[in-house]
Amino acid sequence: MFIGEYKYSLDTKNRLAIPSKFRSMFKEGAVITKGLDNCLFIYTNKEWNKLVEKLAALPISQAKSRAFSRMMLAGAMDANLDTQGRIILPDYLKSFATLNKKVILAGLYNRLEVWDEKLWSKYQRSSEKDTNEISEGLVDLGI
Repeated sequence: MFIGEYKYSLDTKNRLAIPSKFRSMFKEGAVITKGLDNCLFIYTNKEWNKLVEKLAALPISQAKSRAFSRMMLAGAMDANLDTQGRIILPDYLKSFATLNKKVILAGLYNRLEVWDEKLWSKYQRSSEKDTNEISEGLVDLGI
């Protein structure tokens, strides 16, 4: 399970270090894709395959299903950690998430999210303002 918030820097070759405590989870590789809210999602292959099964079950006749599947699948790429526990972020994904040198890795249960540090701070401030509304909505979900 991925949890926590980690500050990292992209190097000049767009390599991103994965926190050491998570590296063993990526032994079989990883998939990086466009995420929601202008971030990237990094999945283990096992979690990615679960998601792909759900995407494949979406009705192709619905425009929103097609659009979401395209975003997640066409924007994805396979990745492997190098010997120092880093992955290379391709330019198209770096551009999508408007990543600069300083980034945040956020652990969210079954995935890591990669955020530009400034966008993450802005998102955090915005969501903190909505805490009461968010918590009230969670009651409807049984939380």
